[in-house]
Amino acid sequence: MKISTFFAARFVLACACVAAPTFATSAHVATTALPGDSVYQLDVPLVDQDGRRLHLADRRGKPQLISMFYTSCQYVCPLIIDTLQKTEHALAAADCTRVEVTLVSFDPATDTPPALKKVADERHVLSPRWLLTRTEAPQVRKLAAVLGIQYRELQNHDFNHTSVLILLDADGRIVARTDKIGEVDPRFVAEIERAIAR
Repeated sequence: MKISTFFAARFVLACACVAAPTFATSAHVATTALPGDSVYQLDVPLVDQDGRRLHLADRRGKPQLISMFYTSCQYVCPLIIDTLQKTEHALAAADCTRVEVTLVSFDPATDTPPALKKVADERHVLSPRWLLTRTEAPQVRKLAAVLGIQYRELQNHDFNHTSVLILLDADGRIVARTDKIGEVDPRFVAEIERAIAR
């Protein structure tokens, strides 16, 4: 499930269509240049469940599972977290420590660090390898566009959204994705293992 030419084109279009994203500065990336199709090209400042400030590009260096969610979601978002945990458990024990997980909230107005921390504690996620994060609304839109995740806020403040797990390689390139939620996708697990072995 290598990134396709179609997705590469969509990446460029998404960046062009979300009001001139600010790209990551050298302070937030390694000394070697990022690939042109790296998600880490987006300068996305995050705050995690422990109130730590970082940039998305700071996660460079290990394969990354990334998705988007919101803490007041009662059904699909808990399933996203469950599926990420099941996917991790499907890996060899030694491999679990070589992949990180980042969840970014659709709902920055509600998802403060304490709200994120409550979910992290309830779901027993392991910080700092697992980050539940928030960013401001313009960055939510930019990141969702680049990841190919669609969402919209409803009148009752719930969100309709794409439910997908995405695998980034160590340099932030999308190498696999799955929309199987609630169960382990063996092909997705195999792609994670390949990314870890590189």
